[in-house]
This record gives sequence, C-alpha cells and structure tokens, in this order.
Amino acid sequence: MDRFAAVERALRTADPHRLLDVVTEAMREHLGAADVELRMADYGVRSLQRVEAVPLATEPVPIHDSPQGRAYGAPDPVVVSDQAARTVNVHLPVSVRGDRVGVLSVTFPENVATAPLLPELEHLCEALGHEIMVAERDTDLFLLARRATRLTLAAEMQWQLLPGRSCLRPEFALGAHLEPAYAIFGDNFDWSSSADHLTLAVTNGMGEGIEAALLTNLAVNAMRNARRAGLSLADQAYLADQAVYAQNRGSAYVAMLLLRFELATGQVEVVEAGSPRAWLMREGKVETLDFDAQLPLGMFEDTVYVPEHFRVSPGDRLLFASDGVYDTTSQAGKHYGEHALARSLTANRLLPAAQVPRAVLRELADHRGASPLDDDALVVCVDWYGQGQADRSASC
Repeated sequence: MDRFAAVERALRTADPHRLLDVVTEAMREHLGAADVELRMADYGVRSLQRVEAVPLATEPVPIHDSPQGRAYGAPDPVVVSDQAARTVNVHLPVSVRGDRVGVLSVTFPENVATAPLLPELEHLCEALGHEIMVAERDTDLFLLARRATRLTLAAEMQWQLLPGRSCLRPEFALGAHLEPAYAIFGDNFDWSSSADHLTLAVTNGMGEGIEAALLTNLAVNAMRNARRAGLSLADQAYLADQAVYAQNRGSAYVAMLLLRFELATGQVEVVEAGSPRAWLMREGKVETLDFDAQLPLGMFEDTVYVPEHFRVSPGDRLLFASDGVYDTTSQAGKHYGEHALARSLTANRLLPAAQVPRAVLRELADHRGASPLDDDALVVCVDWYGQGQADRSASC
C-alpha cells in the first residue's frame, strides 16, 4: 500500500487538470500498465465520455452496452481479457461519497496478475473521485467530459445546484435523477444528512427556461439558509415562502415537498407545499402517501405551514416524483399516472435505490414515445434500513 499512499499524496498536490496524469504515471511506473483511461458519465447517464483535452475527440461508449458501463453499475470491477491484443482490461467505478461519476479503465499486459491488484485499484479510484470533486472548483475539465451536448443555461444552473445523484449511509440509500437532462427548467432535489437526521427536498418550480431556474435557485437556497440556521422544517418552508413572495409578489411560486427523517427512530416530519407526490413500498405492497395539501411557496404572503408525521420501517422504499412524471401522456393521450408508477416500483424492486430513478424515467420514455417531454420529470428514491446496519459504510 505504500506505493498507493504515495499516489494519493501526489493526487492531493497535483494541479486540478493533472489528476489523470498522476494516476496514469503511477499505473505505468508501479504496475506496468499499458494504458489508462478515465470516462465520466454524461448528465443523462446514457454514455461514458473520455476525459481529454478536447472534449468528445474520442467516441463515447454507452452505459447500457459496454464493459465500462457494466463497471459503472456493478458492485465489483469488471475484468475483460483481449486475447487478440494479449492484454487485460480492468474497469473500475469512480465514486464521490457513494455517487458514481465515472469509470477508470486500466490496460495491463496479459502476463500481469490483476486479481491481487483489485483492492488497491478500488482504493485509488475512491481517492481519485474525491480529488475530482475538489478539482471541479478550479477546472472545467471534468465537467466538460460530462456533457454529450450543450446544456441550456437553465440546465447549467440546475445541475450546479444539485448535491449529487446518490447517497449511501448505514441508515438509508438515496438516488435521484432529472430529465430532460440537458434542458431542465424548474425541478430540483436537495438533501443533507447529519448524525441524527436526513433532510430531503423535492422541488417543482413553475415556468420555463431561465425564469424557472432562477425561481428554483431562490427557493432552494432560502430553504438551505433556514436549515443551516437550525430552524424547524415548518420554518424552513416559511422562510423560503417569504423569499419567493418578496421577489415575485405571488406571480411565481414553487411547489416543494420537505421531509426530515430521524435516523434513530424512522420518524418522518413532512411539509407538503404543492405538487410533488410520494409512494411507499412496504413488504411488496405499494401505496400512495397522502399528505394535507398546503399552498406552494411564494403564492401568498405569510403562509403558515403545518408539519405532518409518519414512520418508516427497515425495508421500506419511498419514491417521490414531480408532476412531469405522473402527468406525462402517451401519444394516445393516456397519462402515465399513479398505477404505472406503482407497477414500476414493483418491477424494479431488486434494483438499488441509486438506479431506480433512471429505470422509472426509461419506462416513462417508453410510455411517451417519440414526443419530447413538455415538462421536467424528477424521480427520487429512498431505501430505509434503520439504525444497526453496521455492514453498510457511510458514503455521503
């Protein structure tokens, strides 16, 4: 492990744009690697794109039909032998606190025994993931590798606002995704975990384009400001409501579902302020979670929000969706609806929480057909384990 400790130190001191160079030099010097390649998942999580000086100079590979794509979604590295080239390719996921962002591929001569190297390579990929997260403050290299096409300005703002796509802790696993990835408007998700709580917000801002993105940015940052000030869930909604109303005087508003999970007990506090809806799958049965509908944030001045409560149990799965999901219509005019979401939850029950949102949105695309989305579609999935799950490592 000494050689990898040296690589980790080199990563921490490297210029942000040279992280991959450091890894490549280490692989060649210490392990005799013939080639090293880093690919980032694009915003739509459909392709893996090479990190290189000129974006898209190398052809992307699909996530759903490639060895790199299998490594992106699999729990273990994917090892592929190329007998013609007399090499072995090792593909390993690169994660940032449980959120998978890409795949590192290392090519070795066929005479190198790769199995003993896998634990150290996985450790290196974790270190690389953390350094990428830090480096993105100072370089666009990795962000450019994530885009298969140009983002709209509204989508750029929304992706910069998001916390990540997934999160894993001993008490819960969480995954989320948005479509259309390159032209989202006002939908958003946000979470924060502490020693005692998980706070989750699912947001649906009205309007389109930059106006919707600005509106959502205001509401989410007002909610974060209140949360970080130690205010209660109801007061977080109240402060965000005041901020949105002060800016728009009721002409624009935001629907938000706020939840605060107590990690020790599974007790959940909820404030529903608008359209995002929730489903619960417990012991194989799916039901909607109905809360008292309260006014969206910013619709009227000085709205008072009243919290509700329910409890989750180990093994529960929760799904949250914006109206762009359940109101989407097929070419025949049929709504996707609650029954389709319930069927999707059941059909995808064996997938981890991080993969469920994308699976649901793929089924939504099949339902919609060739017509484009006319509204944002947001899905968030939470698997609840409860405390005492010591075999799960904290990753967010």
